[in-house]
Amino acid sequence: MIILNHQQIENKIRRIASEIYEAHAEAPELILVGINNKGFAISNLLCKLIQKMGHKNVNHCHLTLNPANPLDSNIVLDRELNNFKDVAVIVVDDVVNSGRTLFFALQPFTKVLTQKLEVCVLVERMHKAYPVSVDYVGMRLATTVKQNIEIVFEKNKPVEAQMF
Repeated sequence: MIILNHQQIENKIRRIASEIYEAHAEAPELILVGINNKGFAISNLLCKLIQKMGHKNVNHCHLTLNPANPLDSNIVLDRELNNFKDVAVIVVDDVVNSGRTLFFALQPFTKVLTQKLEVCVLVERMHKAYPVSVDYVGMRLATTVKQNIEIVFEKNKPVEAQMF
């Protein structure tokens, strides 16, 4: 079942970008950290929209981890950890289910004092098993544990959200 179509996703991303811009308009620097491929694609779209709104120093970077086995592989950032010191950071993913992926994605930032550390997702499910709070969200859904949500991408752009 399609829960968000392409236009609805675009609207939600535009709204999230506006919320982020309003909250960080005065921040000297803002870095959006996209988790794996889907989070990185969303962070790229958000970054472009926030720049169009007038934020002069907003960038995004890529964080890679293995969501199935986060302890068995390294968490890799494509920037040095020192680049996040005294900077507003928003970690971006497509869907939060249990919160495990986000929990481990936040771990590198415990080694540096950011100005602020926030979380942004397109879809938040209400089945968290890890202590992760989402600051910017496109849609919150109360689903059954057996249901899954997937964001479908084409050419690095989200085109629909499906529940199955």
